[in-house]
Amino acid sequence: MGIPTSDGLPRPNSDDAHGVARDQLRAFVERIERLEEEKKTIADDIRDVYGEAKGMGFDTKILRKTVALRRKDEQERMEENAILSTYLIALGMSPEDVL
Repeated sequence: MGIPTSDGLPRPNSDDAHGVARDQLRAFVERIERLEEEKKTIADDIRDVYGEAKGMGFDTKILRKTVALRRKDEQERMEENAILSTYLIALGMSPEDVL
């Protein structure tokens, strides 16, 4: 316990406070390390799925773009396509040929 104060109540020992902070820090670091390991495992699994798709003849570059597009909502996709079309037209390219 801590050292008593002049009013007789215990004062927290700074070693106790440091110990708590150290334990909390260690817990955070260990949680992050576990999550990083899980993230690596999941990334490896995703890479394996793309490899399997490639082995079946799918274009993985286009597959990645498809996955990215599915993450976006329809409004966001429409806005990006409108901006892309504007840029392509400004460069003398036909949006229909690209999209």
